[in-house]
Amino acid sequence: QQRKLGEQTASRLKELARQMQGGAADLEEFRQRVAQANATLQAAEARRAALEPQLKQLRNERDQLKTSVTNWAAAVAARDDRLKQAGADLARLGSERNEAVRKFNELAVRQNQLVAELERRAKEHTAVVQEMNKRTVEANRLATEMNQRAKAFNELVDKYNALAKQLEAKPGGRTVP
Repeated sequence: QQRKLGEQTASRLKELARQMQGGAADLEEFRQRVAQANATLQAAEARRAALEPQLKQLRNERDQLKTSVTNWAAAVAARDDRLKQAGADLARLGSERNEAVRKFNELAVRQNQLVAELERRAKEHTAVVQEMNKRTVEANRLATEMNQRAKAFNELVDKYNALAKQLEAKPGGRTVP
């Protein structure tokens, strides 16, 4: 039964190790996604920063050239649409990054739980092995004691047999059944 418990514990440990390897692979994938999202976000922020001076220049020109507002209105509206799209892209990328971070954190929590479970089960396994070792030591002690008693008994039997032979050898000695 103890051997079966040991085998079950070993099987559980192997399963936890396999789950941890899968968790590590997932963790690496999430790290890559976070890095990619950060790189995309930085590029988008650089694009936005590069577009800001152009927008400011267009607004200054609009203020200075009020007579040509009609001609420039379409260009400004198109530029504004692109900026709105860039803002929407930034918001979307930020949301995606936040979602990737949330998933990463969930995975980290799960991995920490698995590590804690593995440690708990390892402690249980150690306790079982220690108990088995104690019982083995006790069984060995009892076997040694039993061997010593058997040896003493055999020595007594040998003495008894020697005495019985001496009695049989004497004239008029008793016969031992």
